[in-house]
Amino acid sequence: MPNPQRSHPPFTGQFILEIDGVQVGAFTEVHGLQVEVEMTDEVKEGGQNEYVHRLPGRLKWSNLVLKRGTTDNNLFDWFKASSGEELAANRNKLERTTAALSMVGGQGQVLRTWVFYDAFPVKWSGPKFAATSSELATEELEVAHHGFRVDG
Repeated sequence: MPNPQRSHPPFTGQFILEIDGVQVGAFTEVHGLQVEVEMTDEVKEGGQNEYVHRLPGRLKWSNLVLKRGTTDNNLFDWFKASSGEELAANRNKLERTTAALSMVGGQGQVLRTWVFYDAFPVKWSGPKFAATSSELATEELEVAHHGFRVDG
């Protein structure tokens, strides 16, 4: 007999991205929520040949990659502001933002939010077209950042 108190994994069908508090899109796929500690050095134990001391170094944050069906131009517009003529018009000063990615449950409730510091887009990919394909037209945005925290 099933236990009614047992918790089930949350529904993860939608992710909402906000840039400086303004919602810019909903996504169906996200990856890159990863941080790694780089090992800077290994010190061999003197007199003990059983192990080596591994010393931690800097944190390495992966880029965030967001994917969704193609809808409007706001993601590409954000990308353009960080590159090319628009960046040059801003005297090559990159506008870093605070981005928040929220995982939304089946009833529309926010289950967890990741807040990314000094975020800026580094890659945008548009849909792939083929007359013989029935795949949904999707776009993908890759975002660099200087770390994140988890809320909720």
